[in-house]
Amino acid sequence: MSCYQERLGKMWDWMAEEEIALAMFEDFEPRRDSTVRWLTGHPGDALLFLSADRRSLLAPWDMILAKARASADAIVPYNDFGRSPSKALCGAAEMLGIPAGARIEIPSSTPYPAFLGYVGELADFDIICRESGACERALDLRLEKGPEEIAILRKAAAATNKIIGLLEKKARAGKLKTEADAALLIEIESRRLGCEGTGFQTLAAGPGRSFGIHAFPPWTAEPFAGQGLSILDFGLRLDGYNTDVTLTFARDPSPKQQKMIELVEKAAEIAKGALGPGADTQRLAALVDAFFAKSKKAMPHGLGHGIGLDVHERPFVRSRYKASWELRPGMALSIEPGLYDPAHGGCRLENDFLITESGFEALTEARIIRL
Repeated sequence: MSCYQERLGKMWDWMAEEEIALAMFEDFEPRRDSTVRWLTGHPGDALLFLSADRRSLLAPWDMILAKARASADAIVPYNDFGRSPSKALCGAAEMLGIPAGARIEIPSSTPYPAFLGYVGELADFDIICRESGACERALDLRLEKGPEEIAILRKAAAATNKIIGLLEKKARAGKLKTEADAALLIEIESRRLGCEGTGFQTLAAGPGRSFGIHAFPPWTAEPFAGQGLSILDFGLRLDGYNTDVTLTFARDPSPKQQKMIELVEKAAEIAKGALGPGADTQRLAALVDAFFAKSKKAMPHGLGHGIGLDVHERPFVRSRYKASWELRPGMALSIEPGLYDPAHGGCRLENDFLITESGFEALTEARIIRL
């Protein structure tokens, strides 16, 4: 059984329990859902339809790419439906023999005006759009990575670690003079290492801009790795799966900057000490929040997040988040304590981890680089 068939089987089992005759997933701008890739392997724009009798129909924009990469029972060009999601749903219902009156679930991200359009166009069916529906179920299933996914993440992390080593070497040799130098090196090397590229736009902030959690613009031609603190946040994408790391480059830090470095490094160790199966994400984040509070510091963002087909996915490691997760073997996540000051700049340290039966596996080797 292929990994896709195993994943689809879990979705079909859930559909049977929920009495859903047809479920739709959408991966088009502006409503992206990487679950389509998770269930079919297709890396491009597409709609996916799953029927209760365990058939899958993919409607891609690029048929050539879909035939080369996708796994589905039927592949029909999206253009055949006039590039209209509602018409595609009508066509899928007809092609898959969905009976009148059956429950059809559309993505929870569907705007209300579009929902009304579906209801009007498919008047013979019971159209359902809910937060706790098929899209939510798929996100839950994606929490624990399978063997194929873990293998990809390890390979992506190995490539990330190679680039981390190269960045440190270049910085020590004085060859990363600007933010652009760092960002473009990552772009080029990621492709040399066989990756799809970066998972998100690299954030390179020299001493004059590292005070921001996410520098804007993401990188410029300003100096990098000079006196003070420079932050470099990047990730690689391999076969759809993402890494996410953050390095801090420190050159002749002031006493206050040195204190920030020490606190962030200690926070990372505290988080690692509590990381493992059974750990609660909210309590894990609260540990680090409490540590920073002792020094009258506060972290303005969450402690971490899941990684996978999305750069930021479940589980979210935040003390103030609406939900909490118990970490289980197979979950992959980042831990990223950071502190920022408008006058002294910022310091963040982010690494990726895989939860195992006995604890965790450190996937990446990001660090604070003292120059």
